[in-house]
Amino acid sequence: MKARLKNRVKSDDIVAEGGYHYFPISVVRMEWLEKAPKIDSDHDCPHGVQFYDVLIEGKRYPRAAWIYEAPRPSMRHVANRFGFWEDVEVG
Repeated sequence: MKARLKNRVKSDDIVAEGGYHYFPISVVRMEWLEKAPKIDSDHDCPHGVQFYDVLIEGKRYPRAAWIYEAPRPSMRHVANRFGFWEDVEVG
């Protein structure tokens, strides 16, 4: 299984959880990410979520990626991994 954004292969090291796919930090192109300001609902997340805008080919995908900064035990398997919204194609 691989994941792509705009035909760029991201990784085949994917953890699926709750309908989302999570990738290790080591394979994420951090230069494509920009930390998004936290909103009220982010502060309510029990796992300490931080969203990122994805910037690629001059297009911004707002809050399209996230990472849990303090995952609780039930989500430790996605620690140090980024999740992405539906703009990322997995198959």
